[in-house]
Amino acid sequence: MLPSPLPPLMETGFLPLPHFRSGKVREVYDLGETLLIVATDRISAFDCVLPTPIPDKGRILTALSAFWFNRLGNFVPHHMLSCAPEDFPAAVRPYRDQLAGRAMLVRKTMPLPVECVARGYLAGSGWKDYQRTGQVCGHPLPPGLREADPLPEPLFTPATKAATGHDENISLVQMADRIGSELTRRLAELTLALYTAAAAYARTRGLILCDTKFEFGLDGDGQLVWIDEALTPDSSRYWDAVAYAPGGSPPSFDKQFVRDYLETLDWNKQPPAPALPDAIIEATRQRYWEAYRRLVGEPQGDPQHV
Repeated sequence: MLPSPLPPLMETGFLPLPHFRSGKVREVYDLGETLLIVATDRISAFDCVLPTPIPDKGRILTALSAFWFNRLGNFVPHHMLSCAPEDFPAAVRPYRDQLAGRAMLVRKTMPLPVECVARGYLAGSGWKDYQRTGQVCGHPLPPGLREADPLPEPLFTPATKAATGHDENISLVQMADRIGSELTRRLAELTLALYTAAAAYARTRGLILCDTKFEFGLDGDGQLVWIDEALTPDSSRYWDAVAYAPGGSPPSFDKQFVRDYLETLDWNKQPPAPALPDAIIEATRQRYWEAYRRLVGEPQGDPQHV
């Protein structure tokens, strides 16, 4: 039984804090030596933020990130300090109810200008690339693979971190040109180690982790830090292990359901994006909750205490 949805949050302009930057889903506030990241209930598709929120989505994303940071923190330090409102600045405590479960206090780092993608299965843009070239992001693959087939081994496929629009896949050489060859090597190894550990755990929970993307930064001492979100349905593709079958696109616990609905509309994928009907909103909310339930356990009111 899912908890009743809490009032959705689309904007955070009411917070009396210095605004640092906005993302499609998150708002970030500068607290000096730390940042406060607030996950709203916004949802985007085709690089457009939709006008309709998905209730509870921001809380679920924050809780899942906290879960994975704690579970895999032995691989690399992460930026999370606290998700407890009592640890937030006094100025925002009057807004405790709005922030509970959806805000994370984090360390400041210098973000690296690449996204670190791990792929374990042939899906999404990787499948399209394979159909055109027989490769995925420059990695040659055997002929005759089907959509959703497991790859011979997980692949590291970096991408640029685009401020707007699509991220673009880049080669290891291009990545090394941006951040250096030694850091590129370390990130490739770390990304695949995190993916392998997360995928193994997900299988014990009845899920297949098809692919995911990580972001990293450097702290003041030049040490690698895992930042942004961690293995959420927004940054990862999870499939139901029981329903999984190669040869098509398996049902997933992410916003692919919303993309599929939007594909049925007469919309040119340019702003403004169309609103979502109630049935699509609730079905999407249920998918996010199901990912949380599978990975963490039954929800207890809301996920803020994870």
